[in-house]
Amino acid sequence: MKALMYYGKEDVRLEDVPEPELKPGTIKIHPAFTGICGSDVHLYYDGAVNGGGNSPDHPHPLTGETLPVVFGHEISGTVEAIADDVHTDMKVGDSVVVEAEIACGECPACKAGNYNDCDKLAGIGINGGGGGLSEHIVVPAEHVFPVGDIPLDQAAMIEPFAVAHHAIRAMDPHEGQTAVVGGAGPVGLLIGTILRAKGVRVIMSELSSARKEKALQSHSADIVVDPSKEDLAERVRQETDEAGADLAFDAAGAEPVDHQLLEALKATGGLMVVALHGKPITLNLTKELGFGEKFIRGTMGYANDHPDAIKLIHDRNIDLSTFITDRIKVEDIVDKGFRQLREDAENHVKIIVSM
Repeated sequence: MKALMYYGKEDVRLEDVPEPELKPGTIKIHPAFTGICGSDVHLYYDGAVNGGGNSPDHPHPLTGETLPVVFGHEISGTVEAIADDVHTDMKVGDSVVVEAEIACGECPACKAGNYNDCDKLAGIGINGGGGGLSEHIVVPAEHVFPVGDIPLDQAAMIEPFAVAHHAIRAMDPHEGQTAVVGGAGPVGLLIGTILRAKGVRVIMSELSSARKEKALQSHSADIVVDPSKEDLAERVRQETDEAGADLAFDAAGAEPVDHQLLEALKATGGLMVVALHGKPITLNLTKELGFGEKFIRGTMGYANDHPDAIKLIHDRNIDLSTFITDRIKVEDIVDKGFRQLREDAENHVKIIVSM
C-alpha cells in the first residue's frame, strides 16, 4: 500500500509498504482524512526530542518500531474489517476515528486511569502502530470510536477536539461562568467552542487579525480582545462586574499570555496550561498566585474523552467544518501543509490531508 513515512527532520517520503494484517483484537480501517497537528509541523521541521522515544537505531519501548514510521495521528476513516474476537456494534463501512495514544497499562498513572500520563506514552502515527497517511491501518479495537453521521472531514478534528475536551473537563466549568482563552489557534478555538456549548461565556485574547475574525466567525468566543491594544485584565473586570474570570486557558504557549491570564482571573480562579511551552517561564508565585489564592494546572492529551467529545458534537450540533481551512492531497503535504502552517499560521486553523 501507499503510505507517508516519517524518517526524521525534514524527511517524509510517500512509499510502497506492506499492507497491515488484521490480528486478534483489532479493527482494520481505510483512512479518509488526517489532520495536520502543530506537533506534526514540529516533528517535520525540528525532529522529535530524543527521537520521540524511537529513532532509526532505537525502537520505541511500546511499539517496538524504529524510524521510519507511518505518519499522521488525527485520523478519520471507515471500517474495512473486524477481527472475529472483537465484540462490538460497529460494522464494516461505519465511520470512525482513532484514539492515537498508546499506553503501557502498568505504570502508576495507567493503573489510576490516567493513561495519557503513561511513563512510556506513545502515539499512533508518531511512534509506530501505523498512521493515518496510509491506505490502510490496523489498530486495537479499544482505539476505535464510531462517529455516526459526523462527516469524515470534520471527524478528523475529533482528536484535537478531545484534547480541548480533556483540558476543560479537568477544570469542571459551570454554566454562567466566564473563561478567558489565550490564543485563537486551533486548540484555543476548540476550547472556546466547547466552553460556549457548556454555557460558559468566553473572552478570547488574540493578536492576529485573521484569527480574531475566525474566533468570532466560528462562534468560539463571545468577545475577542487584542492585548496589544487593550488591557486584557481590565476588559475582563469590566465584563464581570469587577470580579475577574472564573477560569483561564493558555492555548498560546507564550509567557506574556500566562501573566495576562493570571491577572485576569478572579480570586480562587484557575489557569489551565494546554499549550506546549518551548522554554521555562518566570512567575512571581506570591504575587501572581498567592495573592488571590489562584492556581495553575497542566494537561496532556486525553484519557477516556472520545465518547463524551463525540456525544457533545452530536448533542450540540457542533459544526467543525468552519475550522477546516484547506484540504490537500498527501503528495502536497510539505508545500501546502507543513510550510503553510509554519509560514502562514495565522490564516490557517486545520489543514486536512487525504491519500
